[in-house]
Amino acid sequence: MSQALDYLAQARPDAMGHYFRFLKQCGQHLDPKTRCLISVIAKVHAQTDRGLRQYLKRALQAGCTPAEVIDALLMAFPILGLSRILWAVDVILAMQLPGFDLQALRTEVGSADRAAAAPAVPAQVDAAGSPEQAGASAQWRDLIATADVPLGATVAVPVDERHVFVHHSSGEFLVYDDRCPHMDTPMNGSHLDGHLLTCPRHGWTFDVRSGACVRTGQGTLRRHESRVVNGRVQARC
Repeated sequence: MSQALDYLAQARPDAMGHYFRFLKQCGQHLDPKTRCLISVIAKVHAQTDRGLRQYLKRALQAGCTPAEVIDALLMAFPILGLSRILWAVDVILAMQLPGFDLQALRTEVGSADRAAAAPAVPAQVDAAGSPEQAGASAQWRDLIATADVPLGATVAVPVDERHVFVHHSSGEFLVYDDRCPHMDTPMNGSHLDGHLLTCPRHGWTFDVRSGACVRTGQGTLRRHESRVVNGRVQARC
């Protein structure tokens, strides 16, 4: 959120609340990756540097790959034109995000081409029954004993230099990332109040029982693939 928009949200919450509710409803029938890619293209069309950086990070958190981002830019060529696409690529390269260097991108495209030619295999499913995509550096990590997360409770668990949030729901253990999808701001355990997790930067508030944003902004927390092994909750993150 820009400083001006943040100012208006605080100065006129009654009026601006309608705007944020409108944004939250837009695209509700689209999957998160598609919504994010459309937002990326919109920011490129407006040539909004800060907005492109914000929504590109959100797209990657939603599971978009670098190759998919590049494809979206190229498919929008009739609207964007070459100059805007080149501007966007300059911004992306300046961000130095993993996967956008030429070698990594060529590897991803080659892997996708090989996968398309190979026989179909079942998708990996997490403990909650929803397919999840993990980055190449993701690994299974031991988080916490199931007994330490009572039914209905949410617990913040440190992982390296960040946190994940484990919620116990009807015998399932849901694991969410600590990065706000707005501007990738980390949210540690001190920002968790019951089931509500609030970003310290702009006040976006998420319900950890579902990962959905319930106040100020929109979007969802990134959910990690999870499982229970020998009474311990593990997540791929």
